Amino acid sequence: MTDLTTLSIAEAGRLMTSGELTSTALTEAFLARIAVVDHKIASYITVTGDLALAAAQQADMERAGGLSRGPLHGIPIALKDIYETAGVRTTGHSHLRVDYVPAIDAETVRRLKSGGAVILGKLATHEFANGAMTPDQPFPAARNPWNTDYQPGGSSSGSGAAVAGALCMGALGSDTGGSIRNPAGFCGTAGIKPTYGLVSRCGIYPLSFSLDTAGPLTWTVEDSALMLDVLAGHDPNDQASARAPKVDYGASAHRSIKGMRIALARSWYESEIASVTPEMKKGIDDAVEVLRDQGAIIEDVVFPDIRDYHICGRVIITVEAHAIHRRDVIETPEKFGYTTRRRFQLGAFLSAEQYLSAVRFRRKLQQDTRAAMRGYDLVMAANQWGGPEVFEEPQQIFHFLGKPSLSMPFNVTGQPAMTVCCGFGSDGFPLAFQLAGRPFDEASVFAAGAAYERATPWRARRPTL
Repeated sequence: MTDLTTLSIAEAGRLMTSGELTSTALTEAFLARIAVVDHKIASYITVTGDLALAAAQQADMERAGGLSRGPLHGIPIALKDIYETAGVRTTGHSHLRVDYVPAIDAETVRRLKSGGAVILGKLATHEFANGAMTPDQPFPAARNPWNTDYQPGGSSSGSGAAVAGALCMGALGSDTGGSIRNPAGFCGTAGIKPTYGLVSRCGIYPLSFSLDTAGPLTWTVEDSALMLDVLAGHDPNDQASARAPKVDYGASAHRSIKGMRIALARSWYESEIASVTPEMKKGIDDAVEVLRDQGAIIEDVVFPDIRDYHICGRVIITVEAHAIHRRDVIETPEKFGYTTRRRFQLGAFLSAEQYLSAVRFRRKLQQDTRAAMRGYDLVMAANQWGGPEVFEEPQQIFHFLGKPSLSMPFNVTGQPAMTVCCGFGSDGFPLAFQLAGRPFDEASVFAAGAAYERATPWRARRPTL
């Protein structure tokens, strides 16, 4: 049998259904690999081995008795350490919460457990999903499994590193300005930011109330679809939670994309202002041809300027994050990492007028994006400008004052957006593009992403640790 830790969620589920694999054996394989290799990439803050084995044994007993809880029954999953977990510390990768132990699970964690998932532990993150990973924080920085001298992207840094490093089958992350898609791109995994409101955020440390989303990172697009099958749904305790129709996302990953119309936002990543690396450009151009071979119709479409989305999103995040963390930054500034503290403080210098202008401008960008998408099912664009950055100290505090974020447009519009690996550069790092759909049309995103994966060899290549 293939190394158990490199099975996909879909493959492991089929093997458990047929009785060829147990959740206990699968969980033991992951715990063993974590013990042997995770010190190289520091993706875990807390490993809950005993709880995981107990959950795996329970899953095996249930399956033996004919009970199936769904696609994640017995599947080992890990959580970004901003998801509250009953009886297990939830640190936010910060001295401020280093000993905090919640009494109840986040709604998403509750849904995972109800679906029979096995929780392996809590994963590294940029502090409170905002600061960089710096030496003045309580845990080591997660590293990129393709080359540990480099960053894995953030803020769901441990989630991207753990999935790519075969240290869990799937992980939960969060995405306010690209924090699922950035590590997915730099680590070569799949990762989706669902439509704003599709997945509950109750019990997840907030960063920006009007932009925060929760979603999965996995090795394949199909696996992300299977996780979203369990996670999606209305939560009355989340004020932004939407009542959307139930969709079989796992099935959508097997849909034909013949006749699907995709708008290519080339102007975002190829312009006089900024352009992706030549290898990234070639990777995306090649991906366009693969999707065309699958029957998709892809045409260049002009969208609003990438800088407009970026500036709008950064103002909203900066003001809302300051409002959330203001008291702690004033009373205990020494408990924050130096990047986190300064980024939170920046919000004090933005006015109510500037914030409201950004909120109004967001509505215009949503309308203009919808108009540009008229007649198209999806948007396709680059995921990142090039490869990841090397670890250096001191780290850049206001990193977002450089090139605009390629992931920010879909946070501003609230649309679902997924990262898909499209090869590797000469430096050995993954290349990636984004697919974004209309609100609540994750199904089309999964269909196109999975069709691309089936037609390409990239999912067979793993980092060596």
